[in-house]
Amino acid sequence: MMRTTDVTSGKRGLASFDVAIPSCGETLAGDLTVPQDAGGLVLFAHGSGSSRHSPRNQHVAGVIQSAGLGTLLFDLLTHDEERMDLLTATHRFDIALLSARLEEATSWALRHPDLQGLRLGYFGSSTGAAAALVAAASLGLVIGAVVSRGGRPDLADGSLSGVTAPTLLIVGERDTSVLKVNEAALRCLAGPKELAIVPGATHLFEERGALDKVARLAAAWFARYLGESR
Repeated sequence: MMRTTDVTSGKRGLASFDVAIPSCGETLAGDLTVPQDAGGLVLFAHGSGSSRHSPRNQHVAGVIQSAGLGTLLFDLLTHDEERMDLLTATHRFDIALLSARLEEATSWALRHPDLQGLRLGYFGSSTGAAAALVAAASLGLVIGAVVSRGGRPDLADGSLSGVTAPTLLIVGERDTSVLKVNEAALRCLAGPKELAIVPGATHLFEERGALDKVARLAAAWFARYLGESR
C-alpha cells in the first residue's frame, strides 16, 4: 500500500508515496516521488552504511525532481540487516546482494501501474554505484542512464564491459584513490560515458557548492537520456 502526499515544487506538482518493495522474501521501504508529466524515474542505490534517509541523496533527488524526473529512494537492506551491518559491515560490500535488491526494485517499478512508460535510470553512491553498474549490465536496455557519485566501480569490475547505458562518473578532485579507480573504469565501460571531476571536492562532497554541482550534473545527464516528459 502507498500513503500519498501532494506537494508542490516550483511550478511542478509532485506526488509522493511511501512504498514497500518485495525482494526475495523481504520487504524494502522506499520513498517514491513523481512530478506531473514525468518522463523518467531514477532509482537510488545508497552507499556504505547509508539508507534512503541520506541527506546527500535526498538533496540530489530534489534537484532531479525539479528537472521533471521521478525518484525512488529505498533501503537496500532490511532493518535487521542494517543493524547487523552497523556492527560487522557484513552487507555493505556484498555487491551481489545489493545489485540483486536493486534489480528487484527495478522489476517492481516496471510492474507498477502508475510508472508505466517511464524510462529508468540509476544513481549510485560509493558501493551503491558498484551495485548500480552490475544491475545495469544485467538488465541491459531496461536501464537508460547511470550516474555514479564517488562510486566504487572497481567492485563491479567484471560487469563494466557489459554496461551499455550512458554512464556519468562524478568524483571529487581531492578524492584521489577513488578518482584513480574511476579513471580505470571509464576505459572499460561499453556505452556512452563521461568522467566529471568536481574541483576541490573530497569523497562526500561536503565542500561548499560541491554537492550542488553533483546534483546539477546528475539532473542534466538524466534529463538528456531519460527525457524530461512523457
